[in-house]
Amino acid sequence: MARVCEITGKGPMTGNNVSHANNKTKRRFLPNLQYRRFWVESENRWVRLRVSSAALRLIDKNGIDAVLADLRAHGQA
Repeated sequence: MARVCEITGKGPMTGNNVSHANNKTKRRFLPNLQYRRFWVESENRWVRLRVSSAALRLIDKNGIDAVLADLRAHGQA
């Protein structure tokens, strides 16, 4: 799927643009997605993922090996 974080599953949300006169028009809020390469020591290779900024913080906290193991346990990778 396009515009979806591969780790957290965050995707676009809908909402409204609200003018000063309180007129509302539909809009989409897109997640802050980045393509990043991560070195996976256990597999001795690079992995390229499209991740949100929240997922980058999750990888910094837990490590790429733990995050990938959790994804594979849930059948997503």
